Amino acid sequence: MRFDVKALRAPGTVVAMTLDASDELDARAQAAAQGFSVLTIQGRRGFQGLNRPRGGSFHLLLFSQELLALVGAGLSLVESLETLAEKEASAESAKIMRQIVASLYEGRPLSQALQGFPRVFPPLYVATVRASERTGDLDQSLERFITYQTQLDLVRKKVVSASIYPLLLIGVGGLVTLFLLGYVVPRFSRIYEEMGTDLPLLSRMLLEWGKFLERHGLVVLTGFAVVVGLAVHAATRASVRERLLAALWRIPALGARMRLYQLARFYRTLGMLLRGGTSITQAIRMVSDLLQPTLRTRLEAAARSIGEGRSISHAMEEHGLTTPVSVRMLRVGERTGRMGEMMDRIAAFYDEDMARWVDWFTRLFEPLLMAFIGLVIGMIVVLMYFPIFELAGSLQ
Repeated sequence: MRFDVKALRAPGTVVAMTLDASDELDARAQAAAQGFSVLTIQGRRGFQGLNRPRGGSFHLLLFSQELLALVGAGLSLVESLETLAEKEASAESAKIMRQIVASLYEGRPLSQALQGFPRVFPPLYVATVRASERTGDLDQSLERFITYQTQLDLVRKKVVSASIYPLLLIGVGGLVTLFLLGYVVPRFSRIYEEMGTDLPLLSRMLLEWGKFLERHGLVVLTGFAVVVGLAVHAATRASVRERLLAALWRIPALGARMRLYQLARFYRTLGMLLRGGTSITQAIRMVSDLLQPTLRTRLEAAARSIGEGRSISHAMEEHGLTTPVSVRMLRVGERTGRMGEMMDRIAAFYDEDMARWVDWFTRLFEPLLMAFIGLVIGMIVVLMYFPIFELAGSLQ
């Protein structure tokens, strides 16, 4: 397997190379044997470039990992950013880094320099860096953000991986069904029409559909393409997505899981900000956009309660932003003074619960989906061949 390795060879020198190794540990060992200090390692899987960020985009997580490695190696912040700008292959990313360095030379703090690029550095990232400037622990803040983003990506990948196989089944089953209805059935309808035999009702309905497609196939294909195009266009509109999410939230079982997923992300983000030194009221304002509108309204009410002097656990419980487990963990955090750590534990508990539910759902849904697709395809085939079976029976 091939690994793309970025490593530090000497102070201020970052090199990129490709190594053939059995695993990541072997790649690290090879780099260390050549005198390199490894910054990042990415394995190549599948087609080259499949797992890389889109051209021209700024890879925030990779930037944070490399910056943490350089700062941890003893380079100053400016030297680290200049090094990253020099080795960066993307002209757009290198330009952003050089502008950040220029802002630092003008005497601005790093958070203010990052704030000038809101499309690249979200408010959450800027707030994390700003908090580290007050405490002087930039490396720890970067490490917290990397851990936070890695855990979010892990949960997202689990959900995506669990949905790939059902979507593949739906796609293949849909294509087979369209092939049968659009190509095979029209030809069978012509044969049976020439035979002039009496057909069962369902077979006649299926063959009438086949004759209709044969006569108006172009119109049906055009209409289908228009519907797909409109659906894709609607899916890109934020208002349509919000309505769809609102409809999904009204489904009891699915809505409860979506609420749990959002609470996990909310508590993980809030915990990271609190551990970085951000006040609870400011942190709540920053993470409110992570929640669905209904939960966002509840969070605003909880923030007002906290501002009036109520405890965090009481305010969150009163406005429906907890579960029986999380409210008890919040109380423990209030007693011990480790609220940020407890919120991380709450998020981890939610993530494990979500992972178990996704695993259970996929194990149940995939066989049911396969049975449904097989039933639809089998019914079409049986209805097409049923007259032939009757004819064979009459000849016997």
